[in-house]
Parts: sequence; structure tokens; C-alpha cells
Amino acid sequence: MAAALSPTELEKLKQAAAFLEEAEKRLPVLRTLNWDRTHADAFFKNGEKEPPKPEYPAVDPTPSLELVLRARAMIDGSSEAHKWLTRFADITEETALLLSVVGTPMFHGHSRALYGGPTSPVADGKTTALDLAQRLDTLLSEFDAPADRMEPPAQLSAHALKKRLDDALPHYFGDAAPRIEITRNVSAKAAAGRDYIKLREDASFSDLDEQQLLQHEALVHIATGLNGASQPHFPILGEAYPGNARTQEGLAVFAEFISGALDPRRFKRLADRVIAINMSAEGADFIQLYQFFRERSEKDAPFEAFESARRVVRGGLVNGGGPFTKDSIYLQGLLEVHNYLRTAVRAGDAGYIRLLFSGKIDLDDLAAMKFLREEGLLEEPRYLPPWATDLRWLLSYLAYSTFLNGIDLKSVNARYETLFQN
Repeated sequence: MAAALSPTELEKLKQAAAFLEEAEKRLPVLRTLNWDRTHADAFFKNGEKEPPKPEYPAVDPTPSLELVLRARAMIDGSSEAHKWLTRFADITEETALLLSVVGTPMFHGHSRALYGGPTSPVADGKTTALDLAQRLDTLLSEFDAPADRMEPPAQLSAHALKKRLDDALPHYFGDAAPRIEITRNVSAKAAAGRDYIKLREDASFSDLDEQQLLQHEALVHIATGLNGASQPHFPILGEAYPGNARTQEGLAVFAEFISGALDPRRFKRLADRVIAINMSAEGADFIQLYQFFRERSEKDAPFEAFESARRVVRGGLVNGGGPFTKDSIYLQGLLEVHNYLRTAVRAGDAGYIRLLFSGKIDLDDLAAMKFLREEGLLEEPRYLPPWATDLRWLLSYLAYSTFLNGIDLKSVNARYETLFQN
């Protein structure tokens, strides 16, 4: 059994965590790489022929790097908590270097170091994110026509969706419910922060968009942030940073999936982004990426195709050869979280499910979270989605999905082929 932390050592680790949290807050990756609405407006005004020319704010990495050095001086031990904070320090240093070279050819290398890339191996050490994306893209393409016939049309305005979310969120968060803002100056249809969700004023939303925002943004991203920030000993657990992005996004997509909010079109879009990142790494420019996303679905609006292409090149090279690789983590994270949950449910201890929501953590941090829990230094998460509170639901889903893996779908198709012919 791991040795307990002495009061003196605990205080040193808490101080180190405070330094790291301050360092990380000086390095807002997504906010630094963001494009405002004017780039999209200019792109369409010019006939979709001229690539955007984004400019990014300069980020001085020195203050963050100095804070990391101060933190490292206080991390002197071999417990799981020490390993966790050392990993946090390593990734914070890499993040600082990433933001110091935004818009240059060096950006891509730091992006891969932080997030991996389409050709990085995933769970089994052999399969890559690109392999997963291509398989998923092929599978979902078979259902394009049925999805078009079955998918309900977008019908909610931003104001109508705001009312629905304003009504729903207090049920889960009480007085801590995130605020809903409507704005024109947001690239995606919706975006979330620590305590808010922004809706693009001119976007249209479906009922599944409502559930996706509730399950993905609110009940995972915002919930884990609130749970982590309220930890009395290590509020750094409320901090989103590249070191926990893969698991956090994987958990959020899993939440969409198990709640029935992950529609085929969105699932395919996650795969398409991985394919597009690989295209960009091999030299495709913004215009080619935009055309790729336009061609993937006739129903994809031009603005949404622009947004998908923007996500690939933000911070890197618009003319090809240097993408931002963050979007390659969604499928990786989904696979890893799904496998972890299967193992945790088999262990029969609900605490291992709740551990995922104790803050913004990566699966690699779970040993440290278990250690802190056993030390009495980690409080139970206050905010949880319904599927993580009633494990009967999760157990039934995981057992069913495992069972279905053994079914030969080709044989099933052959049985009903005559029935489904026009």
C-alpha cells in the first residue's frame, strides 16, 4: 500500500498545484486560437475562393514556464499524486511552447506532442485514430440515405433553445446552473465555458442539438469543472488543459451516445475531422478542406463546412502542412472511456465511475485520484449525469453492446433483404 502523505508533504503538493493552475490559466489554448466571425463573413463575401488570414494574439510563455519551475521544486516524491502533478507540469510546459509558436510551421509538432495525431496509435497500440475514422466513415456512409429520411429537420431558433435549456439546467445544477447566452460572434453553432453555453444567434437547432448540449457541454464539461473547482485540497481539478482533453472529450461523446443524443451525422462529422486533419498534414489547404466538408453531406450548410475546416487549421498553417490535431482525440477518447467503463462496471464498484467526475481528469490520472480518495483528500462529485448515477442503466447498455459485437450483421441483412426492397 502506498505511503500516506505527511501534512508537510501535502502542503507542498497543494502549493505546487496552485503554481501549476496559475501557469495553465495563462495559457488559454482554444481562446488564443479562436477566429472571430469576420473571417467567415469575408470568406463568403469573396466567393469562397480566398483562404482566411487569421492573426493570433502573442503569448509570452516565460511567466508560465517560471511557475512550472517553482512547482517542480515542490514535487519531490514518488506517490501517485506526485506523478500526477509531474505529468501536469510536463504538459503545461509543452502547452506554453505550443502557444509561443502559433501560426508557424513549428506549431504542428507541439500540437502532436500534446494531442497526438491521426496516425498516433490508440488503445491496442496498433490501430490509429485515422483507422478508426475511416472505418466509422465507411460504416456510417451506408446509412446516409436512411438518416436523411429519418432525421427530423432543424426547427429550433437560438432563442427557443435558450428557453428550453434555461428550464432544464436548474434540475441538474440548482443555483449553479450555467447561463445561456445568445451571440452572433461565435464560430460553432454553440460553445461552452466554465459556467456558460453560447448559442450562435443565426443558427438552427434540432431536438438532438438540445440533448447534445445538455449531455456533452453541461453534464460533462461544466459538471466536471464545477466538481473539480470545489475540491478543497486540489481545485486544480477544475482546470481544463491539453493533458485531460482526450478523456474529457471522450467522456462527453460517450454521454451523448448513451443518452441517445449522438445522431449519425454528428458521429460521422467527428470521423471526417480526423480524416481532414490527416489531409492537412499531407498538404491540403483551407479551400480543399472546406470543399471536403461541403461534399461530405448535401445538407451541410456552407457555414458549418467553414467551421469544420477552421477547426482543423486554427493556430497552424492555413495553406497546408500544419494542422491543429486536437480533433483527432474525440474518437480515441470515446474508445478509451468506453473500455474503461466496461472494466469498471465489471469490478462492481460504483466509486470507479464517480471517480471520472471528481474533476477534469485523464484516465492516466485515475491512480492518483484513487490515492487521493484513500487519503481522504478527494470529495465525491456533486454533479453527475443520470446515466452515471443509476448504474443499472450503464450496466445494461454495456452488456448489450458487448453481446451485439458477436452478431453477424451480414446474415441479418440477408434475412430481411426482400422485406426492405422498394
